[in-house]
Amino acid sequence: MTSPVCVIVVGAGSRGKTYSQFALLHPQRMRVVGVADPNPFARKSLQAQHRVSDDHTFDDWHRLVEREKFADAVFICTPDRLHKEPAVALAKQGYHILLEKPMAVTVEDCAEIVAACRENSVMLTVCHVLRYDPEIRKIKEVIDSGVLGDVIHIQHFEPVGFFHFAHSFVRGNWRNEAESSFALLAKCCHDIDLIHHWAGGRRCVKVSSFGALSHFTKENKPAGAGERCLDCPVEVTCPYSACKIYLERVKKGFIGWPASVLCSSSVTDIESVTEALRTGPYGRCVYNCDNDVCSNQVVNMEFEGGLAASFSMVAFTEEICQRRTTIHGSKVGFLVCYDQHGVRVFEFLTQRTTWLKADTRVSAGFGDGGHGVADYHLVDSFISAVAKGDPSLIRSGPEETLRSHKLVFEAERARLENRVVFCSPDSN
Repeated sequence: MTSPVCVIVVGAGSRGKTYSQFALLHPQRMRVVGVADPNPFARKSLQAQHRVSDDHTFDDWHRLVEREKFADAVFICTPDRLHKEPAVALAKQGYHILLEKPMAVTVEDCAEIVAACRENSVMLTVCHVLRYDPEIRKIKEVIDSGVLGDVIHIQHFEPVGFFHFAHSFVRGNWRNEAESSFALLAKCCHDIDLIHHWAGGRRCVKVSSFGALSHFTKENKPAGAGERCLDCPVEVTCPYSACKIYLERVKKGFIGWPASVLCSSSVTDIESVTEALRTGPYGRCVYNCDNDVCSNQVVNMEFEGGLAASFSMVAFTEEICQRRTTIHGSKVGFLVCYDQHGVRVFEFLTQRTTWLKADTRVSAGFGDGGHGVADYHLVDSFISAVAKGDPSLIRSGPEETLRSHKLVFEAERARLENRVVFCSPDSN
């Protein structure tokens, strides 16, 4: 019987906890043997859940690097700006790496991570979890089958969700570019990566982009609104009220995301959430935060061979991250995919519609919401790759991920410089 892959979790927050669940479901395949996180509550919770010894539990990942290698792989789930340094250091120690997206917040740092992994012969999986989503994989299968003919046009849309955007990108960790990264990288590198993936190796030759921060500004603050939702006289009329987004959900028994994010140092209950709204960043008025990232953005791309692609992201939607994709081909039809509804292929010649359903069943505990199904397949692929020493099992490896990240940076440059950017041959 093959020994389980031993993993160290660096960053015991939401993503780290989610990915490490795989060890609880499949203890014969994966074991969590180390934890590093400066937050004592998060660190001790994950340590207890996986019975990690004290001498393999660290309040600083630098202390981990001081130790001799004692696991096969690491999950790096730190904040965006804290990806590069641990990734490079741990690659040099020979750990295979599962790295939360984005890889890093500059092109240079992304390239340094890839180089460190290559030079030390370690496998790298970047958490572009959508690559592992069964419906996304079905789209790629249809494209590769040739049934669409040449891919001519791709339209891809991400509805972020009105309260999700307020939570993550107005009040939360990704609200301010100087503290995290720009929205296209932090939220939508998934989506640019998918378009790059569907283009099938064709290089993007030029890109333009338009977008801005809309609505969530001090100029749009309602008359009479308070500084915090708990004591705001107009809170009842505000769809972005923290009382609605967090407290009302907790009162109904929903203590997971997003309310759990407020209580990273305690259990999630009415008392702890109320205190967090009274004193922490998530209780602030959305019109009075230090947010500066785009709330809507369009990216237009032209690939070799005349393939045109467009991507749109917008905050103000009912749906939360339920992507919509339309792909038009030259020969027999086009493909439409609405997240979680299957893939529809229409053939021009027969005028026949075929619905293709993907198998979205996974072990209990992963597929309850968000991209849980894709999370499961992401970790499953990485653990299989490490166990078998087979990087071909990884769908989001270093080289292709670096190319799609470069395209994200080029798109943002086009937006900031208000011009079409012609991509260099080595940029993607």
